[in-house]
Amino acid sequence: SVRPGDIVKVDSFLNHQLDVTLLDEVAEEFAHRFSGQNITRILTCEASGIAIATAAARVFGVPAVFAKKTPSKNLDPDCYSADVYSYTRGQIYQIRVSKQYLQSEDRILIVDDFLANGLALLGMMALVEQAEAQLIGCGIVIEKGFQPGGAKIRASGTRLESLAIIDRIENGQIVFAE
Repeated sequence: SVRPGDIVKVDSFLNHQLDVTLLDEVAEEFAHRFSGQNITRILTCEASGIAIATAAARVFGVPAVFAKKTPSKNLDPDCYSADVYSYTRGQIYQIRVSKQYLQSEDRILIVDDFLANGLALLGMMALVEQAEAQLIGCGIVIEKGFQPGGAKIRASGTRLESLAIIDRIENGQIVFAE
């Protein structure tokens, strides 16, 4: 369903209640699309990307790392960080990853549930850049093709694989790209 502000409600299967069979299929599709790329880590942002990253990491046989949005006493103070604006929360937050979990020899696949304006993805890309790791690409479950994020990421030269692209929302109905 669609909420005011073109918020696509997927909490029944993707980011509150989880359809684990779907997550396994998403992970398998990412593995197919990024096969032969020697991915060494899957990176995402808490919280809704964690389940996707976990499923993908299992298929790739590598660790899943998630950028934390909230400060924590148990987070290593030696970390990479980037500021990200959240449209759904209406605020800027800092994402952080301990330097021990992103290293220069890593080949990173970033995964996330949604791509709209691309700010979370750009923040995670900044973390990879700070680590001087190699960004292999980004895997997104649902892209809002009518918002600028996908175009921004593609214009940067980054490989972007979105499994479903919403072309537009008309009268509260989702219309997918062909």
